[in-house]
Amino acid sequence: MFRFAANLNMLFGEYAFRDRFAAAHHAGFSAVELLHPYAEPVEHLREWLTACRLQCVLINTPFAADGSDVGCAAIAGRERDFFRKIHLALSYARALHVPTIHVMAGDAMADARNTETFIANLKRAGAEAAEVGVTLTIEPLNARDRPNYFLRYNDQAAEIIDAVGLGNVQLQFDVYHTQITEGDLTRRIEKHAGRIGHVQIAGVPLRDEPDCGEVNIASVFNALAFSSYDGFIGCEYRPRGRTEAGLRWMEPWRTRDSAHARR
Repeated sequence: MFRFAANLNMLFGEYAFRDRFAAAHHAGFSAVELLHPYAEPVEHLREWLTACRLQCVLINTPFAADGSDVGCAAIAGRERDFFRKIHLALSYARALHVPTIHVMAGDAMADARNTETFIANLKRAGAEAAEVGVTLTIEPLNARDRPNYFLRYNDQAAEIIDAVGLGNVQLQFDVYHTQITEGDLTRRIEKHAGRIGHVQIAGVPLRDEPDCGEVNIASVFNALAFSSYDGFIGCEYRPRGRTEAGLRWMEPWRTRDSAHARR
């Protein structure tokens, strides 16, 4: 049994953004992800979360909504930009009690200089995040959706995490991105189980509900259970229709705690 978090930038798109919090609550979620919370004053987000008895479990470091800038943690020469972004993210995490920040690497060549920059930035940022009890994650993205992204493979991410050497710098394992780039999902979960700090799911190839397409989600969940993963699973997909109508896939897997809001 797992705890699921509704990604409010992708789920409940039929509602205005502020109304997605209540919709997630009524659908039985106790947790949400906010990929880009910075367009809203933190006071508004805190009010909406509190009113709907929701925990925000993940935010990203800032990125451009038009896709022109997807972070810069792995771009040599942009260290100052990165720390402005991470400090803004940490301020939101502290105010909203968010335990995890996904650090966006950015579009860059995976060469030695950028790799060294990424490691150095994560060491410093990870130490700052640890002081306020926050975990940082890094996530490989597939080349179809993000052709020039620095971080592509889970093994690549694992090498960087090991080089950073901080317990609060971990892997964000995304089933959708991993299946497109690498496949062999259950073996990769087994291999990286000790590094996984957050999981996200979506169907492949359409990034819709995970109960269809080429991924056997039951096998993925069984592998996560066998690995003793006890974190949240982010529902980061685009519903085929109304969000609520597509949530039936979740029922066999969700904990009672995740379903409390409906009562």
